[in-house]
Amino acid sequence: MKRMVSGIKPTGELTLGNYIGALRNFVKYQDDYELYVFIANLHCITVPIEPKELRKNLKDAIALYLACGLDPEKCTIFLQSDVYEHAQLGWIMTCMSYMGELGRMTQFKEKTSNATNESISTGLFVYPPLMAADILLYDADYVPVGEDQKQHVELTRDLAQRFNNRYSETFVVPEPLIAKVGARIMSLSDPSKKMSKSEESNKGCIYLLDDLKVARKKIMSAVTDMEGRVNYDKEKQPGVSNLLEIMSSLSGESIDSIVARYEGKGYGEFKKEVADVVCRELEKIQNRYNEILRGSLIKDTLKQGAEKAHHIAFRKLKKVQRKMGIDIF
Repeated sequence: MKRMVSGIKPTGELTLGNYIGALRNFVKYQDDYELYVFIANLHCITVPIEPKELRKNLKDAIALYLACGLDPEKCTIFLQSDVYEHAQLGWIMTCMSYMGELGRMTQFKEKTSNATNESISTGLFVYPPLMAADILLYDADYVPVGEDQKQHVELTRDLAQRFNNRYSETFVVPEPLIAKVGARIMSLSDPSKKMSKSEESNKGCIYLLDDLKVARKKIMSAVTDMEGRVNYDKEKQPGVSNLLEIMSSLSGESIDSIVARYEGKGYGEFKKEVADVVCRELEKIQNRYNEILRGSLIKDTLKQGAEKAHHIAFRKLKKVQRKMGIDIF
């Protein structure tokens, strides 16, 4: 089986966008790939966060991974910090990176556009090489990402090829895998922006643990347009197109089929069905989430996952160190 690696940085509650763009796809991939999924907690500390909040986010993330259908018997799930090789190879990849290419990373530029140098952590600048290490440690063939993360996989490919050219073939050069539908779910209140847990207002963001009445209200209040017809056109009707992607992703019905069913009908009826589909999915996830919190599955999963991931990561890091001359024996 081909190998796949990915993870989520839980700096806040996981969203419907995380579920559609990542978690739901992981559940499908675990049957077809050798899948490694990690909770990227080292990436969480590039910006300040309260320890109590971070700890809760991490526990919720692993519980939701499992509640969404990931099976520890089919895939390897672990905390990034439990496998020390991530940080060690991350430093090596940082040394292989150039200031110019890190400065051109889109997310770094977006997050620091209104900040002064004194308030920007070094970690925010150099975390892309750590992300590359997360992938390269496991010789991943594929990395499932949203469109906004594709640049990071491209950097990973550059670093893998740079190392291979300098020290001989060592790393597999990974390919990004982007879902055709639902790869990037947008904000319900501003469909020009990605649905994000960092939104100032949470009206545009549905969280997986939202009360169902709250989630329904957010969808019924979602921004649409003056066109008055259900149609998929990201340029002219971004809000409606976003709702269509959400509904298609969760129901399995094609966007064309949904559009055809709603010909001549208004947005109210359409939003109600989108809300029904979303709330059914959230209810199923939340019921399973509450069951998991009451048992020992989280602890058992992380222990088993870390042991398996460490076995592979240790051998890869030793090979890298030996080729570089770091390991003298």
